[in-house]
Amino acid sequence: MTFSSVMESRHRGSDDLLTAGLGTAGIRAEQAPRFAVAEQPTPDEVRRRAIYASWRANADLSPQGGYGTLYGHFDAVPGREYQAFAYLPEARSPHRVLPQAPDAFDRKARCLVVTASPGSRGIYGSIALAGAWGLPRGCAVAYTDKGCGSGYFDTGSDTGVCLDGTRAARGTAELEFEPPPATAEVGIKHAHSGDNPDARWGECVLQAVDFGLAMLDRAYPDAAPFTAANTRILAVGLSNGGSAVLRAAGLDQHGVLDGVVALSPNIHTPTVSRPFYDYTSEAALLFGSALAAPAFAELVRARYGEQLPYPAAQHGAALAHAGLLSASDPAAWPQEALDCLLAGGWTPAALQAGALINEMPIWRAAGLIYASAYLRCSMDDRPCNLRFVARMSDAHGALVPTDAKTRATWWADGNGIPPHDGIMLPPAADHAALVDDFLCLRGFWTGTSAEADVLRASVAATAAALPAPDLPVWIVHGADDGLIPMHFSSDAYVQWLRANDRVSVYWQVPHAQHSDGLLIWPALGARYLPLLPHAYAALDGLWRHLADGTTLPASATLETQPRGDRLLEATHLGLG
Repeated sequence: MTFSSVMESRHRGSDDLLTAGLGTAGIRAEQAPRFAVAEQPTPDEVRRRAIYASWRANADLSPQGGYGTLYGHFDAVPGREYQAFAYLPEARSPHRVLPQAPDAFDRKARCLVVTASPGSRGIYGSIALAGAWGLPRGCAVAYTDKGCGSGYFDTGSDTGVCLDGTRAARGTAELEFEPPPATAEVGIKHAHSGDNPDARWGECVLQAVDFGLAMLDRAYPDAAPFTAANTRILAVGLSNGGSAVLRAAGLDQHGVLDGVVALSPNIHTPTVSRPFYDYTSEAALLFGSALAAPAFAELVRARYGEQLPYPAAQHGAALAHAGLLSASDPAAWPQEALDCLLAGGWTPAALQAGALINEMPIWRAAGLIYASAYLRCSMDDRPCNLRFVARMSDAHGALVPTDAKTRATWWADGNGIPPHDGIMLPPAADHAALVDDFLCLRGFWTGTSAEADVLRASVAATAAALPAPDLPVWIVHGADDGLIPMHFSSDAYVQWLRANDRVSVYWQVPHAQHSDGLLIWPALGARYLPLLPHAYAALDGLWRHLADGTTLPASATLETQPRGDRLLEATHLGLG
C-alpha cells in the first residue's frame, strides 16, 4: 500500500462523525455553515460544510420526506477520523481515503463498511448512505472518493487542496491534485489527472478496505489485528459509487468482501449493456428537441412553467441540419427526437424523470468531464474546444475572476462536476453552437477518429468482472431513474450474474428516480419516492443473512406508491 502521512482528528462533544455537530436542525437548515474568516476557513469549518453539502445532495430532507422519523436518523456518533491520500500503482494522482472509527465500535461483531462517493463527489459523498447506516450500529466506515472529488486546482492563485480540505500554494503542501503548470484556469482531478480514474474505481475500494483495516488497528489496539478473516466487511455505494463497489467485487480475488449492496449503480456489463457515456451523450444531444414533444407537456410545465428556457425549434433545426432528424415538417422534430430515444432503449418512465432534471449546461459540463477523463486529458487539452474557467458574477452581473472567498468554498460545496460558484464553462455563442458542442461530444462515441478510438477503449476498461460465486450481491434501482436508467445498467448486470450462477437479489423500485436530494423540490417529492430507505433495508437484510444465516429474499419489483402531498408513510415504500 502507498499512502501519504495520516491525519487523525477527534470528533466528540459539540462535534461528531455523522453530522459534524450540526445535528438534525443544522443538516436541515437551508443556509450552509459559514466560515468565520471567509477567505481562510479552518479544517473543522470546511469539514462541517462538506458534510452538510453531502447530506443535502443525497438525502430527502423535506418536511414530508420522512427522514429521521420513518427511516434514518442523525444520531451524534463520537469517534475519530483518519485521512490520507492513497496511490494506486502507476497513478499520477491520488484518491482520498477516510475511515471513521466510532467510540462505540462493536468489538463482538466487528464490522467495516467500505464505500465510494456517488457521482464525482468528494470524500464525504456517501455519508448519508454508508455512514448513516454503519456508524450508529457500531461499525467503522471507510470512504474513498475513487479518484474524483472537488480538490480543484486554480492556476490564477496557483493553489490546490490539502488533506485537511483547506487551500495551499503549489509546493507548500501535499495537494489532492497538483497538475503540471498549465495555461488553463481550473484543473479537475476526474477530468485532468490523465489516469482514466473510472477504470480503477474497484481498486480504489479495495485499497480503502486495506487502509480501513490498518486504521482499525490504530483506533482499537486492544482488539488488533483487524483482518478480512476476523472483521465483517460490507461494501455499499450509490450511482458511480455503486459501480465502484460492484467493480471491487469483481476484482476481489481473496474473499475480502462479505457482501455488496449497490444502489442505482452506473455499471457497465461487457457486451450486454450501453455504457454511461453512450446513453448520456445521446440524451444530451436529443433531449433539447424531444422536450417539446406532447408527451412532456405536463412535466415541462411542472419544471419550467409555460415555456422551455431554450429554443427547442432551433435545437431541432440544428439536429436536422446534422442529419439526425429527417422529418420535413419542423413541428414533427420533437416527436422524432423522442422516438430516437425510445428506439435507443430509453423507457418512458426514465425519459419523464429525465425531463424533470434535464439541464443542458449540466449535460455539457458532464460530457466534457467524462470525455476528458476517457481521453486522458491534461489541463491544457480542450476536447471540442471546451474548457472550464474561474469566473463569478459581481454585484452588477458581470463576470469577473473568482476571488479567494469563493475558492475557499470549492472543496466543501463542489460536487466534482462544475458549473458551480466560481467555476463555469464559457457559454456557447448561440444555440446552434451549443448543439455543435453536443455533436462533438457525441462524436467521441460514434465517430471514427483516433480520439474516438481512445475514448471507446477507455470506456471498455470500465467494464465489470464477475464476483466470486458465493458473494451475495444486492442491487436496488429506481424504476423511474432518468440519469442511470436501470435498463441500461442494473438489468443487464443482474441478467449477467444470473447467467453465471452468482448470488444476487434485485429490487426494482417503482416511483423512484436517481437522487433523493432532488426530492426536497415539492413537485418531485410528490411524484417520486426516496431510495435510501430501500438501501438501509437491503443492508439490514444482508447483515441478517451474514450474521444469523437468514435466507436472502427473492428478487422483486416492490409494490410502492407516490406520497403525493402527504407525509411519507411505510406503506408508500413497499418494504412490508
